Amino acid sequence: MTNPLLAAWTGDFALPPFAAIRDEDFAPAFDAALAEARANIAAIAADPAAPTFANTIEALERAEETLDRVGGVFFNLAGADSTPAREALQRDLAPKLSAFASEVTMNRALFARIEALWDARDGLGLGAEQLRVLTLYRRMFVRAGAELTGEKAERLTAVKSRLAVLGTTFSQNILAEERDWVMPLSEADLEGLPAFVVAAAKAAAEERGLPGHALTLSRSLIVPFLQFSPRRKLRERAYAAWVARGANGNAHDNRAVAAEILALRAERAALLGYPSFAAFKLEPEMAKTPAAVRDLLMRVWAPARAKAKADAAVLTAMMHSDGVNGDLEPWDWRYYSEQRRVAEHDLNEAALKPYLSLDAMIAAAFDVAGRLFGLEFREISGPFYHPDVRGWDVTRKGRHMAVFLGDYFARGSKRSGAWCSAVRGQRKLGGEVRPVVVNVCNFARPPAGEPALLSYDDARTLFHEFGHALHQMLSDVTYGFISGTSVARDFVELPSQLYEHWLEVPAVLRAHARHVTTGEPMPEAMLQRLLAAGTYDQGFATVEYVASALVDLAFHEGPPPADPMAMQDAVLESLGMPKAIRMRHATPHFAHVFSGDGYSSGYYSYMWSEVMDADAFAAFEEAGDAFDPAVAEKLERFILSVGGSQEADALYTAFRGRMPGVGPLLKGRGLLEPA
Repeated sequence: MTNPLLAAWTGDFALPPFAAIRDEDFAPAFDAALAEARANIAAIAADPAAPTFANTIEALERAEETLDRVGGVFFNLAGADSTPAREALQRDLAPKLSAFASEVTMNRALFARIEALWDARDGLGLGAEQLRVLTLYRRMFVRAGAELTGEKAERLTAVKSRLAVLGTTFSQNILAEERDWVMPLSEADLEGLPAFVVAAAKAAAEERGLPGHALTLSRSLIVPFLQFSPRRKLRERAYAAWVARGANGNAHDNRAVAAEILALRAERAALLGYPSFAAFKLEPEMAKTPAAVRDLLMRVWAPARAKAKADAAVLTAMMHSDGVNGDLEPWDWRYYSEQRRVAEHDLNEAALKPYLSLDAMIAAAFDVAGRLFGLEFREISGPFYHPDVRGWDVTRKGRHMAVFLGDYFARGSKRSGAWCSAVRGQRKLGGEVRPVVVNVCNFARPPAGEPALLSYDDARTLFHEFGHALHQMLSDVTYGFISGTSVARDFVELPSQLYEHWLEVPAVLRAHARHVTTGEPMPEAMLQRLLAAGTYDQGFATVEYVASALVDLAFHEGPPPADPMAMQDAVLESLGMPKAIRMRHATPHFAHVFSGDGYSSGYYSYMWSEVMDADAFAAFEEAGDAFDPAVAEKLERFILSVGGSQEADALYTAFRGRMPGVGPLLKGRGLLEPA
């Protein structure tokens, strides 16, 4: 029987045949794909012909096509719909794939061919995109250790293999912690909770096979519980479980895992000749140096902390007026902040959510993409990889641009958070290949037969991830190596954070924020209050984020800490962290930083990108139209369609004419003192 992962995918849009794929198909498919890739790499390295761009770089681009295809399916499933079999295979694959990557980058004959091309680059007649790809391939090989020999090369290979295993372990430990913890709620425990929270708690209990209602560690459930439950002891218990993920002294404890990761990263950087892992990691990013990152974060920290401390005083007074003495605690902040929001902005989330149904917000995101970039979305039927998943054919002027998959609801098999990934990326080499893009979220599942309602933060998350998806869908480059989101880490969040701005455009809300039952538009007064509250509680949000980013930087810019928790506490103490606010991601569940290298030394990148997104949206405001065609065309031409074909600062400058300062960010977060 032919393995469906290895057979030609001949269905609509050449989608993976999800219904035919079984867990037991993956291991042999990976074995076959790795064998094919190894043979291809060996043939390139041993080619007797003189190296050319075609027989070396373009051949490398195509050498791992089957491996990319199998991996594109598996790793999407591993994050969004895990099973014990998939988790076991992921643990098995981590060192194998790391070893293969090291084989490629340590292949001296192969690197010699790349070096020969690099040395002769000025006389090869390469186009700008080809020269960029050659530059990035050489940089990748050098940074992976291609110039090392002997014991250093062997040790680097071992270090990277162990890091791959530890990253997988860290991620799976968090998933296990979130899957295993549940707190049944009695009828009395539902006091004060809006209907949408009660419904989400009922759905959570049903998913766990429990009667009644239950609380889980899904952010989409626990955050509204902390916002609305008047039962302080219950809030404290729930909050304690939420922040203790990965630090419970059990088989899933991540503290020792984090310490080993940090030590190995420092060793990796030293083997490559860098003074710290942060120096190594930041070299190809826009920020370039740890000092530049710290400068940005500290310029934001001071006004954010001042705002948060002022807000804490207000919330403490509210708590005391409730008859609760003592200090404001982290499990109190959201509860009293929600009450303050209602009092100051007359915004009640329970009243707001019926205007923000999931279907309406999807339609809003699609409408904005249509108005800006001419995209059209037609829903298509599956089967996809899970019954929750929905799919759309994305076209422009009749041309197929992408398949977009949306996987929106929380479930026990899905890791927490929200992300965008690609089952297949865009490229033109060897024939046009259009992407298959996935947005994964963790919104609360509604009761059967009822519509899903989002909070405004949920809607913002939907727009954010869809911004990433557009970066993939609109990609228009020849080489997959630089397509879509293959850009500097501190540039990759620009399209996503920029897209969030259109959720705040009044015309978008007027068109799509309609009551899920009556179809009536959101009352204008409510809409204006919603927009006026756009910077509400930004002291809290900014402090919890920047604190996390500064801890991440501290972990990586000096000697690795023997006790990461002690270093975390020392950094927060030195910052004067407000007592009632914790890091957004404490070390034992800081998946951005420890589940892989993606955001290590790079959690700051959301804020680096925010400096640009605030300035980029100002280009539309300066044009007098949030949908100005000329600005939208420039945004696509210089940012969204070109992937990593140029350095990020060059791309942004081509779009905007200059690089921005931090002022628009502080203004956008409401952190500037009134003039």
